[in-house]
Amino acid sequence: MEEKLGDSFQEMDEICAINQLKVLKAFQDNNINDTHFGWNTGYGYDDVGREAVEKVYASIFHTEAALVRPNLVNGTHAIATTLFGILKPGEELLEVTGTPYDTLQTVIGKNDAPESDFTGTLTDYGIQYREVALGEDMDVDLDAIVNAIQPETKVVAMQRSTGYDWRPAIPLESLRIVTETVHRLRPDIIVMVDNCYGEFVDVQEPTDFGVDVMAGSLIKNPGGGLALSGGYIVGRSDLIERISYRLTCPGIGAECGLTFGQNRSVLQGMFLAPKVVNAAVKGAMLCGAAYDGLGFEVMPPAYSKRSDIVQAIQFKDPDKTIAFCQAIQSASPIDAYVTPIPWDMPGYEDQVIMAAGAFVQGSSIELSADAPLREPYIAYFQGGLTYEHARYGIIKSLDTMVKKGLIDVEEER
Repeated sequence: MEEKLGDSFQEMDEICAINQLKVLKAFQDNNINDTHFGWNTGYGYDDVGREAVEKVYASIFHTEAALVRPNLVNGTHAIATTLFGILKPGEELLEVTGTPYDTLQTVIGKNDAPESDFTGTLTDYGIQYREVALGEDMDVDLDAIVNAIQPETKVVAMQRSTGYDWRPAIPLESLRIVTETVHRLRPDIIVMVDNCYGEFVDVQEPTDFGVDVMAGSLIKNPGGGLALSGGYIVGRSDLIERISYRLTCPGIGAECGLTFGQNRSVLQGMFLAPKVVNAAVKGAMLCGAAYDGLGFEVMPPAYSKRSDIVQAIQFKDPDKTIAFCQAIQSASPIDAYVTPIPWDMPGYEDQVIMAAGAFVQGSSIELSADAPLREPYIAYFQGGLTYEHARYGIIKSLDTMVKKGLIDVEEER
């Protein structure tokens, strides 16, 4: 099976080499040195390390400015901060990659309490929301997007990764076509991308072809497994300034914000990120090929080109889904003795089971798996700081399910 993946693995190694040089150049161009690893106290004024981190991110993603902060608690927070910073009451957010993932639906107000209860969602603040479904090929529907744009449309947003949908990640080429089309039709519209799980999977990032603002999580790809927390937002300097006022408050913006000694781990994690993502993508490819070979439906299809690090397996059975996630947990270096069970996770409508035996709690660039307990019972596998660990996790999952009588390797073939 690994032999069949040989050409794909070689392509990923070439992408990794290019991205490693890009990251190295950003460090060198910004004169990163030991003084950037120190940290201030209190308000965090004149934090040269914080400023250096943000310059490195802006360089890597080829943007005018960046916010990289530990007090962005996750990717959803980074995206929400972005949307609240660039949208005003009466303006419209148009999501063009279908329904966004569960926690962002809560931010928007789709999964909110009754309208009479003010919870601070986008719709609570008078921001309009519509979405455009993907086409039959599970890719963007450009004609439908063009037809959906209205005078009040201010932000066109795209979610690169799958969330809990059954679709492949949106290809970079599709993100590029939408971005260029929207800017050609309406230069005033802001194109925003949720880049979670997509960094360094290819040699380009969405901001390389004109995306105005982009956000993601440091405990996913760009943190390289070393960042302890945080999120990033990169883009046009005027947008980053507006977003910084939402992150802190008007008049303060990006000038304050303690980094709590994380600058070293954030920078070192970014330096290692291309290689770590390389391992994670290879692990996802192997997982897809293994379960496809046993007759399970997988997404993206086995042996296909990737646009994120996530591999989905459709088990169509709650027991198989739970067993898979529990096996991944048992293959972890941390909390391997813990048995995860489905629970009511904040921001999600269904119970979720999460395998997350990680050095950094909730880090999905480390070997992990999760699944909402709803039909057709899809588990999402991602991460692996090394390919060898991801490979072992896949073997462990197969062994566990065979021993529990949930799959018969010979019969499934």
